[in-house]
Amino acid sequence: MASAAPIQRLQVPLRRSLARVGLSSRSYATIPSASAPSSSPSPASQPQSSTSTTSNSSSKPTPRPTYFKDASVAPFSEFLPTASPAAALSPSEAYTLRTAEVGPAGRKRTITRLPEWLKTPIPSAGTNPNYAKIKADLRGLNLHTVCEEARCPNIGECWGGSNKAAATATIMLMGDTCTRGCRFCSVKTNRNPAPLDPHEPENTAEALARWGLGYVVLTSVDRDDMADGGAHHFAETIRRIKHKKPTLLVEALTGDFRGDLDMVKVVAESGLDVYAHNVETTEGLTPYVRDRRATFRQSLKVLEHVKAVKGKDGIITKTSIMLGLGETEDELWDAMRELRKVDVDIVTFGQYMRPTKRHLKVEKYVTPDEFALWEKRAYDMGFLYCASGPLVRSSYKAGEAFIENVLKKRGGQKSSLSADTLDQAAVADASIKKSL
Repeated sequence: MASAAPIQRLQVPLRRSLARVGLSSRSYATIPSASAPSSSPSPASQPQSSTSTTSNSSSKPTPRPTYFKDASVAPFSEFLPTASPAAALSPSEAYTLRTAEVGPAGRKRTITRLPEWLKTPIPSAGTNPNYAKIKADLRGLNLHTVCEEARCPNIGECWGGSNKAAATATIMLMGDTCTRGCRFCSVKTNRNPAPLDPHEPENTAEALARWGLGYVVLTSVDRDDMADGGAHHFAETIRRIKHKKPTLLVEALTGDFRGDLDMVKVVAESGLDVYAHNVETTEGLTPYVRDRRATFRQSLKVLEHVKAVKGKDGIITKTSIMLGLGETEDELWDAMRELRKVDVDIVTFGQYMRPTKRHLKVEKYVTPDEFALWEKRAYDMGFLYCASGPLVRSSYKAGEAFIENVLKKRGGQKSSLSADTLDQAAVADASIKKSL
């Protein structure tokens, strides 16, 4: 009687042979190839019967295997933007939202195409030396930017300024992983992110001194896993920057530190020039848009406390609101009134863009005319400055150049902005109003 061991050893090669037979019998949808025919048919196209093998192998070229089920491919022109630089659209045509049918037959769905005013060129390190320089410096010093993590549409414009001094980047401190999960943000989340990099304050100061900028924006992820929320790390970075380059103006875009006003004071007294904290949306939408640990009233207290610590004219406060999340006009009016009650100096309005399908849907694409209207209303309410437009984000270099000039004048100094820098700020600001 044969033992069981040799039989078991034979099972493995037998299974492999059966698997190879199964793979060779698979069929693929094919597109006829214009290349030279092969002498023998590929396994994917080999017929089952011997008679058909003889007839097919004599004349027909071997079809190329492909995973595409439909052999017809749309022309490349259909993938290009609908508006051509050579043929400008009228405002009524440009503001009209277009739809498209996508998906296989029988399961097609209608999607809304991205409006023309929201389309921006893709940045390239090969064609823009400033963009390549900033990216290389960031990677070399292990620094992160909110420009990349939040997928900002202005990254090509801000990183690729016309000269080194015009190029800007918003540095994101304390890593690239947040402890909160806001429903609009694409930054990675984790309850226990990696420990802080003790060399980050010095590396950040070194990078900014190397770029030779006049104004810089620092932001951070929320670190609710830390007792101080990372406030002392933030403050130490600002002090290092000011030590290396005292003339460099620093804007800090911070979280709410879970409402701990003592930690707000730590950052406010670190030597920064602009304290920014975003309310993000209206009070009614806050529970649905932001993480539940962040509230509209808590954000107002942060902005109010900064003024209490530094005085009304001792520091500039700034916030940002996204439009297109379903807010009503009355809700937006109420939010602006509350911001003025706590003496917020600067407000920015931008279009909410859905990072992925896991995030909140865009309820409305706000037109440039509507953004211009809210900008006028903000000035009428007494805001010092307002940047409002579809592609405007909380940090935008036209606004930074304006704020830099204001800070110089408030300090009783002659503005050190060159004519070129002021012209660039004016052009950038005008471009917002024109294309927004």
